[in-house]
Amino acid sequence: MILKRLIPIAAILAASAAPALAQLGLPTVSDAVDETVQTVDHTLRTAAPTVRDASTSAGSLADALAGSLAGARLDRLARLLRRHADSVERDNSGNLARKDELLLLDPGPDAIATARAAGFAILSHEELVELGLAVVRLGLPAGMTLAQAQQVLAERLPDASISADTLNFQSGGVAGTGRPRRASTVAMPAIRTTVGVIDSAPGPGIAVAETRGFARGAPVASNHGSAVASLLAHAGVRRILVADVYGKDPAAGNALAIVRALDWLIGRDIRVVSISLVGPANPVLARAIAAAQRRGAVIVAPVGNDGPAAPAAYPASYPGVIAVTGVDGRNRALIEAGRALHLDYAAPGADMVAANAAGRWGRVRGTSFAVPFVASRVALGMGGDVIARLDGEAVDLGKRGPDASYGRGLLCTTCRRTR
Repeated sequence: MILKRLIPIAAILAASAAPALAQLGLPTVSDAVDETVQTVDHTLRTAAPTVRDASTSAGSLADALAGSLAGARLDRLARLLRRHADSVERDNSGNLARKDELLLLDPGPDAIATARAAGFAILSHEELVELGLAVVRLGLPAGMTLAQAQQVLAERLPDASISADTLNFQSGGVAGTGRPRRASTVAMPAIRTTVGVIDSAPGPGIAVAETRGFARGAPVASNHGSAVASLLAHAGVRRILVADVYGKDPAAGNALAIVRALDWLIGRDIRVVSISLVGPANPVLARAIAAAQRRGAVIVAPVGNDGPAAPAAYPASYPGVIAVTGVDGRNRALIEAGRALHLDYAAPGADMVAANAAGRWGRVRGTSFAVPFVASRVALGMGGDVIARLDGEAVDLGKRGPDASYGRGLLCTTCRRTR
């Protein structure tokens, strides 16, 4: 029953909620993720006294949790917008995006001339050579909102691909300072395939082959990027390249930064890419991911932690991207897991530790942290039929066959590090 699955997790989340609060502060794009733990814990604590009442069903508790997560997501985005109103605004779909800029994908000279005539400034021409894409950054006419500008430009260029530079968010939290990081006592098979990570930068104590910045002030170490890189290394990956798309930019994690990062990784011949981020659909990012896939890259991404009522997560929802959810220490699907338009696999995402930016172990929870485990299994199987190999390894959980909670099964069952 759903109720049996939910209630024991309250104690686990209670232990991690207080440390998460300590590092939360006012939200930025890169540090607003830990509130999910608080929200789940608060909802369960509020609901727990009523579960003895026969009128309170497991379904109503699950609905309350989903509603709380959805509301927390909206509140978090609203506060981020208020805090960074000089850098972030909503596009015509209500998504947060870089303020005063639009992206024009693969425009011809006539399209650029039309945009100029409508009062748009040409801020830069982005040539993504490895992906075979060109993007023009447009500055908005004075006094025009982002949503208004999208409508005006769409009317003048009805056949063009026009997009706001939408923001993407890290999909998990690292709580507490923990013990000093030390070598694992679990020997994982060495994986020689290089894995690329698009996230924030890892701390100096985490061995990666190279880190490149794609945002203002980047690279800057963060707990999230450190955790993802350390989990990849723990799973056996011996060579990791990291693209920091956050840095110190209040409008970081934007679609164009991710596209630039992906272009760099493809140029370095990286064919497995871990992206523990979630955001809205974006046509520029969609084209970039499709181009990377044509070059043989396998992209792995999470379904997010905003619950089943949240919008479908991207890039996980793009065709061909391996969409990943997380499980706890008892192999139960994380109750806060979001959704994508498809779900491929589950992997450990809670009841474990990973490195933080200070070089210490911290508790982690979120679908973000399942992604590096799945990416490690992809890397292990490169050179053959990757999906067939993953399907052969996956442990079927839940209903027989593929399902909405675990996809086609649980991977990397021995990868979790608990101390």
